[in-house]
Amino acid sequence: MKKLQVLQKIMNNGVVAVLRGDSADQVFAMAEAAIAGGIKVIEVTLTTPGALHAIEKLSRLYSWKTDDPDKFAIIGAGTVLEPQTARAAIMAGAEFVVGPSLNPDTVKICNLYRIPIMPGVMTIAEVQHALELGVDIVKLFPGNLYEPGIIKTMKGPMPQANFMPTGGVSLSNLKEWIQGGAVAVGIGSDLTNEAVKTGKMDLVRSKAEQYMQAFRDAKK
Repeated sequence: MKKLQVLQKIMNNGVVAVLRGDSADQVFAMAEAAIAGGIKVIEVTLTTPGALHAIEKLSRLYSWKTDDPDKFAIIGAGTVLEPQTARAAIMAGAEFVVGPSLNPDTVKICNLYRIPIMPGVMTIAEVQHALELGVDIVKLFPGNLYEPGIIKTMKGPMPQANFMPTGGVSLSNLKEWIQGGAVAVGIGSDLTNEAVKTGKMDLVRSKAEQYMQAFRDAKK
């Protein structure tokens, strides 16, 4: 049941902060600011040096099971390329795993541990393969290669598929993606770029607040 509960909470919250930085400390600060701004689903990309340490630290401070809004967050790992890294992330406390592409062995290890896995897909063939492997949500990536209407098109032959576009999602098009059928969206550089340039993490918080308001408006 845990896997289903985590998936439901990810979809309920709707916005995933995709965090990539120069260090574990920087990503940790980004995550704290995003959570304070209302984005409660945090994806720490494993291209960040020390990413597993950031995941471990965040998973000690936040939980998907708590009713305390100040302590609630779902911590996951992103840019996971193969099963060894997926297992290491799970052992560090990751509650979900995201990959840029569909790696069957990574899906299998996540299924073994009953951890949601969201692999990147670009084609109907990849969507079908992901569903055959037991994937619940596919990451449409890179999202900036598509218009939001692609979800409706792909759902024609695959109405049972759940899509999370990542890459190219912005405040200006989030509503189109959600109303076009996305169950969640991933937000990366647009959330953190200004903070990285200036060192002001409060900019992440304010942008997170805008994204969550845009998501709530899109769901009305």
